[in-house]
Amino acid sequence: MNTHLLIIDPQQDFTNPKGSLFVPGADKDMERLAQFINRNIKKIDDIHVTLDCHRVVDVAHPIFWSNSKGDHPTPFTIISVDDVESGIWSTTNPSWKQKGIDYVKALASNGRYPLCIWPEHCIIGSWGNSIAEPVNEALLTWQRSRFGVVDFCVKGSNIFTENYSVLQADVPDPSDPTTQINTVLLDVLQNADEIIISGEALSHCVRSSITDIADNFGEDNIKKFVLLEDTCSNVPGFENLGKDFVINMAKRGMKVTTSDKYLV
Repeated sequence: MNTHLLIIDPQQDFTNPKGSLFVPGADKDMERLAQFINRNIKKIDDIHVTLDCHRVVDVAHPIFWSNSKGDHPTPFTIISVDDVESGIWSTTNPSWKQKGIDYVKALASNGRYPLCIWPEHCIIGSWGNSIAEPVNEALLTWQRSRFGVVDFCVKGSNIFTENYSVLQADVPDPSDPTTQINTVLLDVLQNADEIIISGEALSHCVRSSITDIADNFGEDNIKKFVLLEDTCSNVPGFENLGKDFVINMAKRGMKVTTSDKYLV
């Protein structure tokens, strides 16, 4: 049995109550995940960790957009095509105006997520970008015990597109390979017999990542997925996205269990 663990964005800004985009419950999720790793060190053959890595200037951060008064949108503002075309919100850099219009139109047409403005989070090099301490300690223990190498998958550094999914950006940039399908990760996961899933947030980056992988996997491979539901939480207000994701993926063959019940 070739068992892989895929951890989505276990970073301080999401998992620590002091984080800028703390997901309620994520601190306990990470404690349970760390315990799971430590219990199964000898049975987990490979670990993949995705890392949200943003810059301050980012299409989904307040500073990127301004209104006619020069004010930036507050976090959790949803910016629509109409908002941009009518000038309610414009790109702070006027030369990016058309980029902004094209982007929200692309989001509207692909049906992934509307443009949501988030608090600045997971800024490259910041404390919030680092891994939750209990999980980081468990990863270090696994590496030393197994002479293993954790596969860190960076996403989100292109300022003109969102990257909820580890597999691809919401609107891929043809000039930036990091926003396009991550075929390397996809190929590695396809060779696994079992893929255990954890991370934050269930409603967003977990949902997008696993859905994209499944859609590129082939239906027969979805039975490899095992979601540790007690190690993932939803962004408040988006609980239905997480709930619907779990229901839909379970129908497609994903196993849903908890970290204390699942034995590798």
